[in-house]
Amino acid sequence: MVGSVKTIHALKSGIYILALGMSLCILPFTLHAQEKGTLEPQLLPPLTHPDDPSLPAKELFGRAEAPAPLQSRAIGFYSRGCLAGAQALPVNGPTWQVMRLSRNRNWAHPDLIAFLETFAAQVPHVSHWPGILVGDMSQPRGGPMRTGHASHQIGLDADIWLTPMPAHILSPLEREDMSAANMVTENRLSVNQNWTSDHMAVIKAAASTPQVERIFVNPAIKKAMCAQAGFDRGWLHKVRPFYGHDYHFHVRITCPKGDEICKDQEPVPESDGCDATLDYWFSDAVLHPKPPVIPPVPKPPLTLAQLPAECRSVLLQP
Repeated sequence: MVGSVKTIHALKSGIYILALGMSLCILPFTLHAQEKGTLEPQLLPPLTHPDDPSLPAKELFGRAEAPAPLQSRAIGFYSRGCLAGAQALPVNGPTWQVMRLSRNRNWAHPDLIAFLETFAAQVPHVSHWPGILVGDMSQPRGGPMRTGHASHQIGLDADIWLTPMPAHILSPLEREDMSAANMVTENRLSVNQNWTSDHMAVIKAAASTPQVERIFVNPAIKKAMCAQAGFDRGWLHKVRPFYGHDYHFHVRITCPKGDEICKDQEPVPESDGCDATLDYWFSDAVLHPKPPVIPPVPKPPLTLAQLPAECRSVLLQP
């Protein structure tokens, strides 16, 4: 009997840890996405023991200020890898502007740069938006980040604000200071008055692009899109509910063709996702998790040895 009770407690704790742990992990990412930047970013101090095998890889990649001068390659998986030969998305384009320049995260694989430029040009034709505001992409050499994301490591992820690009060129201060609009009600059950048909059209346009592997949105946004999609639903399966993402949607593209060292994510299910799998996100276990019997143990940060071996040479480049 005691063993059975322990088992039940463990199972309940496991559910809580998954729900609470993920929400605690993602919540800082959501908040971080809207944290104000600075016009005077400070360089990180040199590492005392950069060769220490226990040193978190984020401390190494977070200090890389320029891309590795190598052939462009997305190395590893979206949440465990690095980026060679990165290119920077220009901070201003005809239909896009990059935000939070102080973070130096407007780097990506050339495939993602090409997608963003093409998609941004499409946005004014499918909505009333003049263009898009682009948030975090990747660091100059990819890899784990010191703050804000578990993925975005191989140059194939980009955050796009759920706020249209203004008609004027934003000043450096505006890019560091302004916030995107929150789309979700306080109780987390639905979208709020900020959500419009333009948001729907913009996300649909991105999801309809074959190169896009999936798009992460807040579950309340997914629910609204399920209700508003109508009969054209062939793209909706790519829109995936996930914690956070109140202020932006997260676009992930597929691995570059022929790049065998890049690992694609498992394909999304073919169904539109407007079923019981969506209901889960509005359950008490997710929205109001109870404290666990056994507190969750924080996961240790990735070290360089836990990344693909090629990431060491990416870091060693001048």
